[in-house]
Amino acid sequence: MTIHDKISAATVLHDLRSYKSAEHLPREDQLAWKIAEVAADPVEVLPEVTEMIVNRIIDNAAVAAASLARRPVASARAQALCHPYQRGATVFGMSDATRVSPEWAAWANGTAVRELDFHDTFLAADYSHPGDNIPPLLAVAQHCVLSGRDLIRGLATGYEIQVNLVKGICLHEHKIDHIAHLGPSAAAGIGTALKLPTEVIYQAIQQALHVTTTTRQSRKGEISSWKAFAPAFAGKMAIEAVDRVMRGEGAPSPAWEGEDGFIAWLLSGPEARYQVPLPAKGQAKRAILDTYTKEHSAEYQSQALIDLARRMGPRIGDLSQIDSIIIHTSHHTHYVIGTGAKDPQKMDPKASRETLDHSIMYIFAVALEDGGWHHEKSYAPERANRPETVALWHKISTVEDGEWTRRYHARDPKEKAFGGRVEVRLKDGRVISDELALADAHPDGARPFVRANYVQKFLTLSEGIITPEEQRRFLNAAENLSDLGRGDLGQLNFTVSPDRLGAPRPTGIFDWS
Repeated sequence: MTIHDKISAATVLHDLRSYKSAEHLPREDQLAWKIAEVAADPVEVLPEVTEMIVNRIIDNAAVAAASLARRPVASARAQALCHPYQRGATVFGMSDATRVSPEWAAWANGTAVRELDFHDTFLAADYSHPGDNIPPLLAVAQHCVLSGRDLIRGLATGYEIQVNLVKGICLHEHKIDHIAHLGPSAAAGIGTALKLPTEVIYQAIQQALHVTTTTRQSRKGEISSWKAFAPAFAGKMAIEAVDRVMRGEGAPSPAWEGEDGFIAWLLSGPEARYQVPLPAKGQAKRAILDTYTKEHSAEYQSQALIDLARRMGPRIGDLSQIDSIIIHTSHHTHYVIGTGAKDPQKMDPKASRETLDHSIMYIFAVALEDGGWHHEKSYAPERANRPETVALWHKISTVEDGEWTRRYHARDPKEKAFGGRVEVRLKDGRVISDELALADAHPDGARPFVRANYVQKFLTLSEGIITPEEQRRFLNAAENLSDLGRGDLGQLNFTVSPDRLGAPRPTGIFDWS
């Protein structure tokens, strides 16, 4: 079966390649224009899509609440508060009356959402966290006094474009960070929410691509807090790109197909061919339904393996009797979070939280010992430095298995998988093995997440941070998103006591005194 057979008739495959400057590529045939047409298409949002958008707004708020006092989040918030704006947008943790310029709200809230690596994901030719579209779109919607329905329409577009770019264009093989797909998707979503013309959205998408292309060193070696800031940066840049274009400014064109553009020099070169699926005119934007959230605060490829460790632990019994553990898994898991990355930091108990989050060896060891995973305790320095944990951790390695790689990239939902097979060799020679293709919380997993799970995740992660009254108020607003009128979107913020925001941070340029 060909790719054309596997994609719905409602989807159009856009063929993509680079063009020499002397070749004529009509604007209407450029990818940015095709995306802009999708963004400008005033199709109705399906009820199930609206339902999932509400779920992901709750999901984002949950992980943002849990990260409020962490240093990168406090730093981003402090920067944002230096840019007050009378109308503006809200900042997580602050009162509704505290408003900042929308691009800075997107910066602060985007960092809070991303810090714990704990919100939604989509994996195909590349990877993404499409929930990163929510902070910039919400900030613009608040600032521009839009309604809940306007926000829903914008988010349906943001998810649609990011998911389809991820399906069609692999960035990581060229060491390009996946925020290069987020900038264009956020710009497209903002264009939908504001009901901008195709021409304006087209230019904004290209600007956003141009300024959000960065390298994957942000996820390699000694991973720093920039991993949390990167998507927030893309959202901030998308807002600024739309603003510039609304004022009549243009963009490098054609951004993807140009002779010195994205494909020719940053992807696979002038001979490369790509196919990006997009909805046909008049077709609903359904891509959010292909995405999935996390039950555990760790890189998505570790989700199924944490569940597998939880299942295997009782069968193994005394973990001190383990001689070695081999995780047979996909190319991505092996080379990005496994021993195939050849990053010594992934085996270092003094590594940063961001690095440990990208070490399946560490994650599997802790999940075996603890029978689960905790977003804070599992990363604590005293936890990572426990001698028996370090000993077990260093017995674990990964190998790429062609079948798991094939399933990772499969287009058929029944085939697609993000897990692996684990072989535990004991000192007495016995081998205990098991495998799991999908995380329990995946839509096709053992316990798919539904609204009640998202609500419980929010209540759990915000316990002791957001008061019960404020929890209930936020959830009521989120669950009634479709009914929120113009000026009501500030209700999607939450306020906490100042003592839940962490210790004061050093000043920078913006608050220099």
